[in-house]
Amino acid sequence: MIRRSPALVAALLVAAVGLSACTGDSDGDSGASSGKVDKVTYVTAFGAVGRDSFIWLAKEKGYFRDVGIDVEIQKGAGNVQNLTLLKSDQAQFAALDFTGAVIQSGTGKFTDWRAVAAIHQQTLVSIMTTKDTGITAPADLAGKTVATGSGSVSELLFPAYAKLAKIDAKTVKLQGAQPTALNGLMAKRKVDALSTFLLSQKALENVSKKEVVVMPYSTYLSDLFGNAIIAKPALIASNRDLVKRFTSAALKGLQDAVDNPEEAATILNRAEPTAAVPAAVGELKAMKPYVAPPGGAPLGHIDEQRVARGIAVLQSAGLMPPGMSPDKVVDFGFVPAG
Repeated sequence: MIRRSPALVAALLVAAVGLSACTGDSDGDSGASSGKVDKVTYVTAFGAVGRDSFIWLAKEKGYFRDVGIDVEIQKGAGNVQNLTLLKSDQAQFAALDFTGAVIQSGTGKFTDWRAVAAIHQQTLVSIMTTKDTGITAPADLAGKTVATGSGSVSELLFPAYAKLAKIDAKTVKLQGAQPTALNGLMAKRKVDALSTFLLSQKALENVSKKEVVVMPYSTYLSDLFGNAIIAKPALIASNRDLVKRFTSAALKGLQDAVDNPEEAATILNRAEPTAAVPAAVGELKAMKPYVAPPGGAPLGHIDEQRVARGIAVLQSAGLMPPGMSPDKVVDFGFVPAG
């Protein structure tokens, strides 16, 4: 019979506990309860701005840590870059403009993604101008020059917006520009209006020193969603629990960010000092009305019928051919209606 000293027994027990913490339980328990930490990369929709601050807030407040996730945050640069990073497995999750991504999927450019949660329940694309232009309604755009990000969803959606707003798109000159240059063009009156995201209203007011008029595309395109969180179908199929945990933690951060914009902006500024607190606060306050789903559905819910109607609008505007169905761009199981 082999006799072991009490010290040896204690050492073996400590080693066993440590091994269990690193490997997790063999029955596949999820999250922090299993002791396993999943490392993932998340790409923001565009840079480090107020609308994306919720992800930094969720990380700093431990929402990802609480569900066994270690997230690295990378700054995105729009749909094409974000979809490319996801496609090449350089990122597991990303935020992007959902409507623009649907068009890219419908035209066959990027199809290997699915939205798992909505950040904005409606598109945030808007016509913005300064009050001194006298433009107060879509009809006033006839004969005017509107600057928009080259190749952006704002540019893509303008014909559909014009059609539903009953204006002739051919009478409006669209001028492509770098997104970062738009506010300067408007402030210097080199253009008559912008087609851009309404969350930049405060920034345009600050640059132009004038009152800003906003005409949201959602007035006519009410079924189009704004930003969404996406993942690859392969990841969803192989590790659905990870996607569920990530989505839950991110949405908890989103709710906190719109409820406490000053806190979210401060956390963002700490992580990314170039992100000015006042601008981030302004974005978060402007986007709060667009975050809550209608009808009391949970935060992040994506309504399948609305997605279908949105696809129909995009098809009727000639932005994509027939054949798209909601299940090709959304996994509806992560944030059910109730």
